Amino acid sequence: MSHIPSLDSYRVPYFSDKKAETFSLNALDPAAKPFSTGSKDGDRDRLAEIGNQLDILQERLHSQRHQRVLLVLQGMDTSGKDGTIRGVFHEVDPLGLRIVPFRAPTPIEAARDFLWRVHLQVPAAGELAIFNRSHYEDVLVPRVIGQIDSAECERRYRQIRHFEALLAESGTSIIKCMLHISKDEQRSRIQARIDDPTKHWKFDVSDLEARRHWDAYQAAYHDALAATSTEYAPWYVIPANSKSHRNLMVAELLLRLMDSLKLEFPPAKAELKGLRID
Repeated sequence: MSHIPSLDSYRVPYFSDKKAETFSLNALDPAAKPFSTGSKDGDRDRLAEIGNQLDILQERLHSQRHQRVLLVLQGMDTSGKDGTIRGVFHEVDPLGLRIVPFRAPTPIEAARDFLWRVHLQVPAAGELAIFNRSHYEDVLVPRVIGQIDSAECERRYRQIRHFEALLAESGTSIIKCMLHISKDEQRSRIQARIDDPTKHWKFDVSDLEARRHWDAYQAAYHDALAATSTEYAPWYVIPANSKSHRNLMVAELLLRLMDSLKLEFPPAKAELKGLRID
């Protein structure tokens, strides 16, 4: 049997649920390892096993060209969005898999509504898309730096819920993961980038500016998660101080989602039965 614990403690209560009022991001330990098998080797073996299963399911998804899957990854700088993608999808055939990194809006994008550029990137039929950052940047960064007020934030939360409902009603299964690291762990990871010349390309001075606003970003994340976790697009908080555990937990969540879709290959073509190629 695979090691699959309960998700109840890590799924953010749905926006419409009274339990949403009790949600606290700060109460969740970034160093926890609820999905760990008990050892790093065991976690790696389980991750490889899941990767093979995801590869099979993704091929079925791609072959039927009907359903869609969207995985959203959010988190503070150094929380491991890139590493999660490498780790979880290492065994998955890139056919039908698309990774979308969202950076600061271009002038063309900024001249339109904040969801315009996102809608262009949602998964097509038969596709599994991974958002490395996402539309949630537009209720995090602008809020922290004072570009939008609380009223605009609430409007955007509502617009995001409606946008994701549109995707869900159009055949897109959505899972959203907030990679939750501690401030001390972030300091260690940033310092490691500074100390290693081969990783200087990963370091940006803006990371330090964002770090100075750590508490404000944590509050912004808390409010965004609480306001946009829904039955059709739930948020999960992933304890991410451990990189191997982070990857394993995201993989387990995605496997559960794709298993629930009951994916099968398209029916065999009767006209091909008995066909022999000379």
